[in-house]
Amino acid sequence: MTWQLFELLLQASLMTIFVSAASISLGLAFAIGLSAMRMSGLAPLVWFARIFISFFRGVPLLVQLLLIFNLLPAIGLSLSSLATALIGLSLCTAAYQAENLRGGFEGVPRGLIESAEMAGLSPVQSFVWIRTPIALRLTFPALVNEAILILKASSLVSVVGMIELTKMAQNLAASTYMPLPIFASAGLIYLAINWIVAIAGRRAEAALPGLPAK
Repeated sequence: MTWQLFELLLQASLMTIFVSAASISLGLAFAIGLSAMRMSGLAPLVWFARIFISFFRGVPLLVQLLLIFNLLPAIGLSLSSLATALIGLSLCTAAYQAENLRGGFEGVPRGLIESAEMAGLSPVQSFVWIRTPIALRLTFPALVNEAILILKASSLVSVVGMIELTKMAQNLAASTYMPLPIFASAGLIYLAINWIVAIAGRRAEAALPGLPAK
């Protein structure tokens, strides 16, 4: 195992980090929207959110990626492997984050919601400025765990042809006939990235303001 090979793995890990971070961010935004749908009281929106969450939590991510990769060209949409990976990971993590946020929204003190109503805030304003920040604070540890899970699950996007850490390791192992040191190095890089995310998450959580009393 030479430094040149390890450097190629490090370069590919930057794509892994980018895809994971972008997917987590897009998924979180979609998850907040799904939570709003579930709390809207409008039957079509409620059922859409429930079906979406059930589907993407119940179907393996690998199958989801292959469906997107094969379905979109069949309907005339030709996307790059990067776009396919981002769509697949974002939709999948949105479903899991929406379930995490559901507990957070249910934990928002009722008194704060009533105070917002008395202050003249509309339901939308209350959701955006009061309920969402508190729900995010309540579910922050779960969201950090989801980020780590997505970092590991991003290895599956190699099936759609994207060159990230796992795909690079596969290519190098096939061309050098040194699978053990290469995959061991890739595993250590994944471990280091996830360790950094976990440490950063704990420090960020400690720096967040305290929660209001119920």
